[in-house]
Amino acid sequence: MGFARTCSVALVGVEGVVVEVQADLEPGIAAFTLVGLPDKSLVESRDRVRAAVVNSGADWPQKKLTVGLSPASVPKAGSGFDLAVACAVLGAAERIDPRVLADIVMIGELGLDGRVRPVRGVLPAVLAAADAGYEQVVVPECTAGEASLVPGVSVLGVRSLRQLIAVLTDEPVPQEEPTERGRPDSTLAGLSMPGTGAGTGLGGPLNEAHDLADVVGQMSARTAIEVSAAGGHHVMLSGPPGAGKTMLAERLPAILPPLTREESLEVTAIHSVAGMLPPGKSMIDTAPYCAPHHSATMQSLVGGGPGVARPGAVSLSHRGVLFLDEAPEFSGRALDALRQPLESGHVVIARSAGVVRLPARFLMALAANPCPCGQYRALGGECDCPPATVRRYQARLSGPLLDRVDLRVEVDAVTRSELAGYGPRGESTQVVADRVREARARALARLADTPWRTNSEVPGHALRTRWPTAPGALDEAELDLERGFLTARGLDRVLRVAWTVADLAGHERPFAQDVALALQLRTGISRGAPMTIGAGG
Repeated sequence: MGFARTCSVALVGVEGVVVEVQADLEPGIAAFTLVGLPDKSLVESRDRVRAAVVNSGADWPQKKLTVGLSPASVPKAGSGFDLAVACAVLGAAERIDPRVLADIVMIGELGLDGRVRPVRGVLPAVLAAADAGYEQVVVPECTAGEASLVPGVSVLGVRSLRQLIAVLTDEPVPQEEPTERGRPDSTLAGLSMPGTGAGTGLGGPLNEAHDLADVVGQMSARTAIEVSAAGGHHVMLSGPPGAGKTMLAERLPAILPPLTREESLEVTAIHSVAGMLPPGKSMIDTAPYCAPHHSATMQSLVGGGPGVARPGAVSLSHRGVLFLDEAPEFSGRALDALRQPLESGHVVIARSAGVVRLPARFLMALAANPCPCGQYRALGGECDCPPATVRRYQARLSGPLLDRVDLRVEVDAVTRSELAGYGPRGESTQVVADRVREARARALARLADTPWRTNSEVPGHALRTRWPTAPGALDEAELDLERGFLTARGLDRVLRVAWTVADLAGHERPFAQDVALALQLRTGISRGAPMTIGAGG
């Protein structure tokens, strides 16, 4: 009788659970039994592993073979257990010393010819192994860079099972021929999810030529975009078609600060699980940008799918921007499903296969026309929409959802003089990004001993008690609360925006003009404050 064990990782959402893969050989009729709550693709590993072992030059044991995945109560999905199962079987057959396998975590799919194919979610899997105290990990060679992002873990990248057997048995390592130059590498197909290319608007890199200086006019909307980036505030741009709403939203990620290493690991782990890591890039260090079509379902926005839930657009835009163009055209159920992650920064999805918690700390940008034809209240426009139609169209964005949007700006149609270049030219992306970075640094220094990073995350109670505004600065905002123009949540959000305006202007605390600009950006009602960020006060 032979016994061996090694380890792999089961992913539940973007969190990993270390799974012990045990192989037991007993005398009897040759059979291969796999137990431990495997899914369909994992059950099929019996045939993949047998063929890979034989085609790698090793003998397949002709005994009763039982492979167990422990803990048995955790659902196991995917083909990433193949490598661990094969090595556990070879350990039980004494082709590999079982003592060598005990403290190694193995992740990878096996082809029938013994090649090791990559799988999605290598980074969160290695993070889970490191948290559990494991120091050695074996992964497919093309994902070794991704696995090496985890500190304190020794990573071995292999091309084939034959190479791994040689390494574990101290034999000469055979040289596997790489894919011929110019021919596509079929093994890389395991790293991407079908239907998640750049054309989906999910996570695709934006053109670096996008610059805020390209936007003509729209000084108030530019201010809103800058305040949104500096404080992490959600923003809604409303106006006629062709006014520049989409142009402004597409330039929002470029003025966000680069991701910290901790944020990069979070974002990379999500995109790795979703199969959306950019080719040849093991770490995402810039803010992601997701712009799903308005026909997107609730599951595609918040996450879901059959079996264990997969990340949706709110998670793919974690630490970045979720842009919903033509927002009133989205399903009401899909939009209202955003309310919980907007507040909490994560989404919890319950399915029969388990409960998954996915991070979703994103900056939401909405763009909407004022009516179906887009000409309602437009200068010189001829709107043919009946009043009831306009009301129904605008009511598609529910009050509770809009109450969570800090900045609401009307984007007017561009005038002839602005197009001709007679008006003031806006600042470039680089200039605004530098100012945003300085404002974030001020906020981060103020919040250094707290769990919050941006003004949008700070609870209103903490802002009112720990960081008071200048005397009398909130008088007008409190008057709006009494009149019913603001809710209690709305007042807290005005206070957060006021702190962001103060950070951009270099003020030690919000003054009356900072609160006035925050109110103007929140309600759309002029408060006499200039719609540009200025110093002084």
